[in-house]
Amino acid sequence: MAELPRKRIALMPGDGIGVEVMQATEQVLTVLREREALALDWQRLDWPSTAWHQMHGRMMPDDALDQVRAFDVLLLGALGDPGPLSDAGRYRLPDGVSLEPLLRFRKGLDLWACERPARLLPGAPRYLADPRAAEVDMLVIRENSEGEYVGQGGRLHPGTPHEVATQLEVFTRAATERLIRHAFSRARQRLAQRGESRRFQCADKGEAHAQVCLITKRNAQPAWGELYSEVFAEVALEFPEIGIHHELVDAACMKFVQCPWQFDVVVASNLHGDILTDLAAVLSGGLGLAPSCNINPARRDTPALFEPTHGSAPDIAGQGLANPAAMLLTTAMLLEWLGFVAAAERLRVAVARDLLSASGQSRSCAAVTAGVIAQL
Repeated sequence: MAELPRKRIALMPGDGIGVEVMQATEQVLTVLREREALALDWQRLDWPSTAWHQMHGRMMPDDALDQVRAFDVLLLGALGDPGPLSDAGRYRLPDGVSLEPLLRFRKGLDLWACERPARLLPGAPRYLADPRAAEVDMLVIRENSEGEYVGQGGRLHPGTPHEVATQLEVFTRAATERLIRHAFSRARQRLAQRGESRRFQCADKGEAHAQVCLITKRNAQPAWGELYSEVFAEVALEFPEIGIHHELVDAACMKFVQCPWQFDVVVASNLHGDILTDLAAVLSGGLGLAPSCNINPARRDTPALFEPTHGSAPDIAGQGLANPAAMLLTTAMLLEWLGFVAAAERLRVAVARDLLSASGQSRSCAAVTAGVIAQL
């Protein structure tokens, strides 16, 4: 039997607690690779991490995108660490540039879809009293390539009483259609995996076993809202078994809290998806348990980027207090993307069992890592 080609991961610890959770993940990956005989290798890249402080104000090498294209996937810890104050009393890493590498990877590698699952695992903190909150299991798909975050605009007469700031939004039919079609495809996959075990309220069928909910603000932003709605209706015809629904973003925020179990796959613009995914993360136990990936579903010849959604938490960095669970669940998504489906599920189960065994206790990064390895 021919040996499978080995997959390569670029490990980018990032800032703050990213370094600690990446170390924990590398330990778990080492055990998992040995036990599952995974054709998997990885290499640590120290950028974007200490790069700003050690490379004289550059977040990454000039040829960073060319370098990462040699990998199959990228695993990023966290970004954002102001570092020590300079002699001038300013933080050396401004907030405005801390996320520049992430945006550069997303756009430069054309990773136009961001997927963030929200599933409440047994043993995770539950912030809603309704017992149906235990059934939360949704997937929010966010547009990554355009929309509100294209960075078009500027400031005229800055610092004067007549200053004007403009921030443009850009939406194209091509990007809208590929995003929405991907959302329906993922809903079909989820339906095939779980069967007809769930029912959702839908605008077109009354009830269905799978649903895609479109989020817009078309009552106040009709230009792009109507574009999204029209394309949504067209693509839905190709997926007759999937129910459809629509919510305005403000109503969606309310219903994410009132009845999150009524959502299956949610598809949203860049900004709306950014807001909704943080809310969904709380429903699944908090950002410390929230995985995420940035992918181009149509291409496997360019590396996808995987990252937990939590921040770099510089206030506790280096103290061994960071919980690596979100990073490990993100790694499970990464393994599944690479085709190591059984190993991905084994890691998810190990994280879930360790979480349940902890019974809400506060534990160190090392203790969680050892617990997950024991569960493996």
